[in-house]
Amino acid sequence: MNSRSPDVHLNLRVRGLKPSATVAINERSNALIAEGREIYKLGLGQSPFPVPRSVVQALADNAHQKDYLAVTGLHALRQTVAQYHGRVHEVAGDADDVLIGPGSKELMFLLQLVYYGDIVIPTPAWVSYAPQAQIIGRNVCWVHTGPEDGWRLTAQMLEQLCAPDPERPRIVVLNCPSNPTGGSATIEGLRELADAARRHRLVLLSDEIYGELHHEGRHVSIAKFYPEGTIVSSGLSKWCGAGGWRLGTFMFPKSLGWLRDAMAAVASETYTSTSAPIQHAAVRAFQGGADIDAYLRDSRRILRALGRWSATQLQQAGTNIPMPVGGFYLFPDLSPLRDRLAARGMKTSAEVCAQLLEDTGVAILPGNHFGRSERELTVRLAYVDFDGDQALSAAQLVTNDEPLSDAFVAEHCPKVVTAIERMCAWLQV
Repeated sequence: MNSRSPDVHLNLRVRGLKPSATVAINERSNALIAEGREIYKLGLGQSPFPVPRSVVQALADNAHQKDYLAVTGLHALRQTVAQYHGRVHEVAGDADDVLIGPGSKELMFLLQLVYYGDIVIPTPAWVSYAPQAQIIGRNVCWVHTGPEDGWRLTAQMLEQLCAPDPERPRIVVLNCPSNPTGGSATIEGLRELADAARRHRLVLLSDEIYGELHHEGRHVSIAKFYPEGTIVSSGLSKWCGAGGWRLGTFMFPKSLGWLRDAMAAVASETYTSTSAPIQHAAVRAFQGGADIDAYLRDSRRILRALGRWSATQLQQAGTNIPMPVGGFYLFPDLSPLRDRLAARGMKTSAEVCAQLLEDTGVAILPGNHFGRSERELTVRLAYVDFDGDQALSAAQLVTNDEPLSDAFVAEHCPKVVTAIERMCAWLQV
């Protein structure tokens, strides 16, 4: 009998791989709540808003749909997604350019599996890009951005990476608006990145899952400037509040149709097809309309007001943090407080987060889960622990063009407000 630990038999690519950090912090938070602790869940980035009523009704109307659908997805949905990107992002395409999957996360995994090049990941980055590459065995090239660049990848950084081997096949992952920073690219920055990508014939994976949650409704896709080499990733989880529905979309340029076909072939041997009722309901979501526009408008207003209030409080507490412009994340840099934290026995971001949770009940994640050094003292928080349905109803009563006030934030997002206040007080000890 082999007496060695069972993990010695694991594939070396997954040996030592831990559960996703965002999933882990959510489960840890739930366990503490079950023990009777008061926990403020700012770890998992789950939309606080309900799925729009018309989309829920479409799901109910299609609950009887039971047949396997095409591997690439329901034709009506693929056509609607293509029309959506044309209408919203000015990116032309048709149904044949779209692939539907059980979440954009699964589609990203398939892309890395079938493509033969390096994966270029600007940091800070979402927690699952690099572990997926590790599982598959792809080479990861980290590009570390900084606060001086607004935590954004620049064309100069990309040129520096590509210069030693200009012809090397690469996929560059862009996430805009960003998880974890809440930042977004400038138009000029996108143009320059597109020019660099074109010079080196790079494949861009533009993760735009938070695109509709740009706080001013002004998201711009890099596919507008580099249409021939950009895959646009989207889905229902963030802007439509339907994370648990597990539906993601990829839109490919015609020149990368071979990549779409390869992904579909692998999909046919793995998940076969995405849930039929969900796909039928998603047609309604991507069609848009007055109700969807109103839902997005008020979601953005709430996130803008709450994000700016939270960032302001953290700035006043001594952290280095930019104002968010999209999504529902903040990425505070605690290094200005390094000496104060070290005097309390905390020298890494992981130690900071662990002690913060123990002392205050505020659950956030250390920056090392997002590709940064633990000793950098960056952390990420998701300002989502509030009743999104109730907040939306209240926002509807405030004039459409009027920004929501700090009083609105305090009344309708009390747990986030309390969490930020506790964190700021704790940092000042």
